[in-house]
Amino acid sequence: MTKAPKTDDERRYKAPALAKGLDILELLALERAPLSNTQMASKLGRSISELFRMVVTLEERGYIEQQTDGFVLTNKLFSLGLAQTRVRNLIETSLAEMKNLADKVGQSCHLTVCSNGQIVVVSRVENPRDLGFSVRIGYRRPLAESTSGAVLCAFHPMETKQKILAELALNEDQEREFLMRILKVEQDGYAIRASDFVEGVTDISVPILENTEAVAALTVPHVQCKPELATIKGTLEAVKLAVSNIATLMNTERR
Repeated sequence: MTKAPKTDDERRYKAPALAKGLDILELLALERAPLSNTQMASKLGRSISELFRMVVTLEERGYIEQQTDGFVLTNKLFSLGLAQTRVRNLIETSLAEMKNLADKVGQSCHLTVCSNGQIVVVSRVENPRDLGFSVRIGYRRPLAESTSGAVLCAFHPMETKQKILAELALNEDQEREFLMRILKVEQDGYAIRASDFVEGVTDISVPILENTEAVAALTVPHVQCKPELATIKGTLEAVKLAVSNIATLMNTERR
């Protein structure tokens, strides 16, 4: 008797345990608060017993850790991402320019990249003055909720933009508003936007381009302070110059 040909699903190699582990990591990456075993099982549609050994293994390997209210991701995955040659080279190339920028404008600055529908801060330089505001390395936020997210989305082919929007799963009004922000960034070449979370902070963000696509965004969270070393307009020009210098260094290193 002739056997029926295998379907695509049957041809694929399956690793259920690995899938469970990845589900846990992806879930914790999206959550802003710790999750217990019971909460993870409920959100993933699995039983607690299905996840128990995987949670223990991930904790033993240092990918997650237990806090009072449940489990959270550690920085291990983030550290592995930073070890990639492209990201490491970007950080090393940008650092001197970021230090010069912070000294010039008297503000902190940080470098963000795009990862699974979120911005991730991969490098920062503190404000050289006694007081200031900065964003920690490893900080993540949905692209649509951040100034640098709009900058990272704006400079890509339409096909890539549509894929990013699909990942964000925005409602109709949210998508329309985000698309309008992206269009303005494309027209201006940068973004200036009052922080949605901190009063008195204005985010100034400029893309670092490789050919015509954004590989990162350099952002200054400009704090209103006295005395002010640089106005918002002056800070924007300083960020643009830093980005231009970084792009030149990157192009030189690729030759």
